[in-house]
Amino acid sequence: MHFGERIRELRESQGLLQRQLAANLEIDTPMFSKIERGERNAKREQVIALAKLLNANEDELLTIWLSDKIIENVGDETAALAALKHAEQELKKKSK
Repeated sequence: MHFGERIRELRESQGLLQRQLAANLEIDTPMFSKIERGERNAKREQVIALAKLLNANEDELLTIWLSDKIIENVGDETAALAALKHAEQELKKKSK
């Protein structure tokens, strides 16, 4: 699931309108709509704000958001999976 899909799912389940969330994020409704459709990336601060506004798990939303960013950057690379595995190993070393 992509970030925009998850946001739309959460928003609709709570009966909220795009314009309500857009106003809270201090962006216009068309911009919010683009985020939901995956045509525009949300900023990290917006992801955190959305988690609070939607009573959602911040870590879950940040994980989906970051995953989308990774896919956008390496999704077309033939060595993407190998690079991700290597990055995982390096991150594990770094966190020790």
